[in-house]
Amino acid sequence: MLLPCTIAGKASFARQTLDNEIKGVVLSGGKATRLRPFSYTGAKQLVPIANKPILFYAIEALVEAGVEDIAVIIGDTGPQVREALGDGARFGARFTYIEQDAPRGIAHAVKIARDFVGESRFVVFLGDNFLRGGIVPFVKAFRDSRADAQLLLTPVADASQVGVAVLDGAGRPVRLVEKPKEFVSDLAIMGIYMFDSRFFEAVEQILPSARGELEITDAIQKLIDAGADVRAEVVRDRWIDTGKFDDLLAANRLVLEDIEPGVEDATVEGSTLHGRVVLQKGARVINSVVHGPTIIGENTQVVDSYVGPYTSIYHDCYLRNTEIECSVVLERSRIESPGNRIHESLIGRDVDLSGEAAKPRAFRLILGDYSKVRVP
Repeated sequence: MLLPCTIAGKASFARQTLDNEIKGVVLSGGKATRLRPFSYTGAKQLVPIANKPILFYAIEALVEAGVEDIAVIIGDTGPQVREALGDGARFGARFTYIEQDAPRGIAHAVKIARDFVGESRFVVFLGDNFLRGGIVPFVKAFRDSRADAQLLLTPVADASQVGVAVLDGAGRPVRLVEKPKEFVSDLAIMGIYMFDSRFFEAVEQILPSARGELEITDAIQKLIDAGADVRAEVVRDRWIDTGKFDDLLAANRLVLEDIEPGVEDATVEGSTLHGRVVLQKGARVINSVVHGPTIIGENTQVVDSYVGPYTSIYHDCYLRNTEIECSVVLERSRIESPGNRIHESLIGRDVDLSGEAAKPRAFRLILGDYSKVRVP
């Protein structure tokens, strides 16, 4: 079902068909079983990295590359995604929302965008993927070529848990293998793809996999086997599929490494800020020590606490008598835990975490939304 967002009076967003037009298809559905309990109550793509939802990075990367007409594929968490993204104006884009009735695979999610795409070439971006350097040069290369498809690949240490591409002597992909049991290639297929309309012919020729889904690697293999012009670009910048907890923390750390310090209408009293610290509007840091790189969100209070490096605390949180580092805390959570250090943890929305310790202890926690935990 197409759910267009129109913007009255915005002539720059008028739909038009251009020879070099490239559209975007962003996937923001799926069950996200690897991120439970977080994904029981919210869209995984809206978990923040450095206080910005993961999905926003994908949208911004597309817009930076000149892709402004974007379909957002949504599922059960569609209302949350639509509320967070809006009509696209804040990103300099226009969104069309398309509902996927059930998780039927990436290829199926792209397939249902066929009417939106029309005859245009397009970029597919999985909404939980993060690429540090963006996609500008890769979209330009695709735009300037006559390729039917272009894959982004990146070298990985362990290829057994990802889909990989085998290249020929000219650097063209000849075979795609999902989670190979034996080594065939160390080039992982990233969740960012570029296609022309031949993709839709290929997807009609594949059958659901053993897990009942239409696999995008099967559709791409059909293109290769049919003699389509399928190319590959090897990405050397850092790429993270944030589908697991450790990956979320890694992405958060990566973004924080590049932040510029700043205090935006915030209050600092009796406190020390070390290194690159960002305090967003309305934040209050009282009798505390904050070591950067760290970001503390709007209207969040940090009182009598220590916030260590590589920590992101989202908006409207309250921390008191707390030590925390290398962690992500989502909105409206309250933490009061003297004597305990929270380390490499993910704390969900509206969490109430409290407790005391007779001697110092450290905890690594994964707490879903609305959890209430007291450390004895």
